[in-house]
Amino acid sequence: MTPPPDDLPRAPAFGIACFAGTLAEAADAVLGRALSGRGGYGVLCNVHVLMTSEREPALRDALRGAWLVFPDGAPVAWLVRRSGAAEAERVGGPDLLAAVLDRGRARNLRHFFYGSTPAVVERLLASIDDRFPGVALAGAFAPPWGTEHDEGSLEHVVRSGAHVVWVGLGAPKQELWMRRHAATLAPALVLGVGAAFDFHAGTKSRAPRWMRQAGLEWLHRFASEPRRLGPRYIASNSRFAWRLVREAAHGDPAR
Repeated sequence: MTPPPDDLPRAPAFGIACFAGTLAEAADAVLGRALSGRGGYGVLCNVHVLMTSEREPALRDALRGAWLVFPDGAPVAWLVRRSGAAEAERVGGPDLLAAVLDRGRARNLRHFFYGSTPAVVERLLASIDDRFPGVALAGAFAPPWGTEHDEGSLEHVVRSGAHVVWVGLGAPKQELWMRRHAATLAPALVLGVGAAFDFHAGTKSRAPRWMRQAGLEWLHRFASEPRRLGPRYIASNSRFAWRLVREAAHGDPAR
């Protein structure tokens, strides 16, 4: 089902309508949606997710069914700007999470964290409490491997009264999970932020700011986890580059 239209700016990236604003505007959009009680889910879309969606129809459906798709990755944000949205910024999962935690304190926004491991979640909550005093934590749950679809855990999230549920199951699992369960978790807004749990918990190091600003965060992550991320980045980035070359040759604006 396609979400109802709203007045948020969007522009296409390889056929996917992405948010075309700033990080601050993205945080305000999340805050407003979460407090509205309209539910739904938001996707943080990087090159891996975007290119995988072209080969996996279920993931493509998840992107198209989202309330909002944020360009999480410099190349995706570049595609959005290339489509005519000159002010569009990259909206990274860790940055969006921090901005919403900060801004949500004044509105008593209640947060639930779903995913990762018990050790990471424990450190994540401690970090949030230290960096964002006064934030309203509705709860957290790290599902044992293979039990992400357990109905009992979903009921636990619903009973928490959270306004927003942050999901850290990794892509593309979290996108498919949100597509399947967002209606059950309504009226909460569900957002998949992947490795943001680890970055804020301090269990993984994030790229220096200069690398992020230069669009090289993927290179830092590749160097940090070459065995796990190497094949993913090589395959996705190669398909991305080939798509650009092919469309340039045919005069297609990559929309």
